[in-house]
Amino acid sequence: MRRDIPPLAEVRRITEKKRDAWWTVLLVDPVATPLVRLTAKYTRITPNQITWGAFLLGLVSAAFFAFGDWRWLIAGAFVYHLSFILDCMDGKVARLTGQGSVFGAWLDFVFDRIRVAVCGVALMAGQYDRTGETIYIWLAAAVVFLDTLRYINGLEIFKIRHTMRKQIKARVRAARRAENAAELAFMEDLLRNNPEADIEQDIRQAATATLTPGGGAEVADVAESAEVAAFAEREHGHAPAPTTAAATATAAASARVTGTEAADGEAGADGAAEGPVKPPARVIDLHQEFRHRFPVYLRARSFFLRHRIRTHLVSGIEFQMGVFILGPLFDSVIEATVVSGALLLVFELAIIYKLLLSTRDFTRTIDSFEHEEVPTAA
Repeated sequence: MRRDIPPLAEVRRITEKKRDAWWTVLLVDPVATPLVRLTAKYTRITPNQITWGAFLLGLVSAAFFAFGDWRWLIAGAFVYHLSFILDCMDGKVARLTGQGSVFGAWLDFVFDRIRVAVCGVALMAGQYDRTGETIYIWLAAAVVFLDTLRYINGLEIFKIRHTMRKQIKARVRAARRAENAAELAFMEDLLRNNPEADIEQDIRQAATATLTPGGGAEVADVAESAEVAAFAEREHGHAPAPTTAAATATAAASARVTGTEAADGEAGADGAAEGPVKPPARVIDLHQEFRHRFPVYLRARSFFLRHRIRTHLVSGIEFQMGVFILGPLFDSVIEATVVSGALLLVFELAIIYKLLLSTRDFTRTIDSFEHEEVPTAA
């Protein structure tokens, strides 16, 4: 019995993430998404059944790796990629059919960790049996350790970011409850939801409009404030309230630059001018210091987001593909494992450094709330 499944373009919109690993976007989604549509339309296979299938294929791949010969390595790499395609399909089928569950998410995560550990040990054991080199014993331990480190670190960073956002929202609600709680937006969300926006043009226009002869604003402040104002206006239909006195003139200039476009576009179509004026959104940027230190990051991030690729270019997925696909295919297990592990560590350290700078932005934001509360209490 057929299900009522939408066309492929709509399936892509529903099932594919707004940003994902480049390996998934380029080498998995073009195959997985059409298969997801066919699976959902013509079968009654559940997401959990697909998760089990991906896990069993992973075990088959491990068995091939254990033989050690290069022919078996190629077969193992091929089966591992099939296993990963299925691993991506279970979540897509869940989103498309509404069959997602908390247990399914747990099952997927646990099976992924087991599959990596078993395949890592099997691959290195096969190479140790083939060559007798003890380095493969150490590499087996390194693969398991790095995969575990990546996901533990990812979960902890997510928890810390969630906690920071939660505390900031609580402060805003407490400070503005009497003022009908003005809207709050986070800069990272605005950037993520507007990958097509021309950030550089917004910054240049606002800087030109604000930097007059004798003006005291610095270029960095103008750029940052213009960026905030432009994205908040696209997202919410109005400019955000400046968080500092120095940013007031810049935000106003940015609003003037983009205000006509907003009035002629979505804001005008919704009839916003006829209704009550919404309180301005306060944009909180917890990555301000990082972007000031690495201005090229914003351009790179926008480029990658337009192609649904996240800037974390070597994550757990790319690490797995390097070890279990590229290494076996080119019969260069040691080289592929070392390079993949080193790149994974570099990007993990970059994320930790970004988190450190983000906590400083968080502290400054909390301090700014405390300073604002003083005149209010008075």
